[in-house]
Amino acid sequence: MPTWTGSHIRTLLLTFFFRYMGKLIDDGHLYIAQPPLYRMAYKNQVRYVYNDKEKDKAMKDLGGGDKITLSRYKGLGEMNPAQLWETTMNPDNRTLLLVTVEDAAEADRTFDMLMGEKVDPRKRFIQTHAKYVRNLDV
Repeated sequence: MPTWTGSHIRTLLLTFFFRYMGKLIDDGHLYIAQPPLYRMAYKNQVRYVYNDKEKDKAMKDLGGGDKITLSRYKGLGEMNPAQLWETTMNPDNRTLLLVTVEDAAEADRTFDMLMGEKVDPRKRFIQTHAKYVRNLDV
């Protein structure tokens, strides 16, 4: 699974589309514009990368070592409008992810558990899966 910025907002929006506009998903009309996870700058070069593997490769490619300025985005609100356009909105540069539902019944149960009113199933899920969490932003 990729590392995503703004995952909590994405989850809320996907819940809305899944619950109330499922036909958009079924017909293949819902996409997610994927923002970068990091902005890397060295001298007059700037790169945006989308995961830790790309970051590690870019660190080697740029060759700046500890002189590379690294910014990590936790969400789109941390980008200025020019960066948002350049990385996420511009059709020439953006990465779009098609939203699909492979198993609608399982997806429905998962949305109910994570976004529903019942606390106990969500608590059990968090306690069961907490040891597998990566890239937690607190």
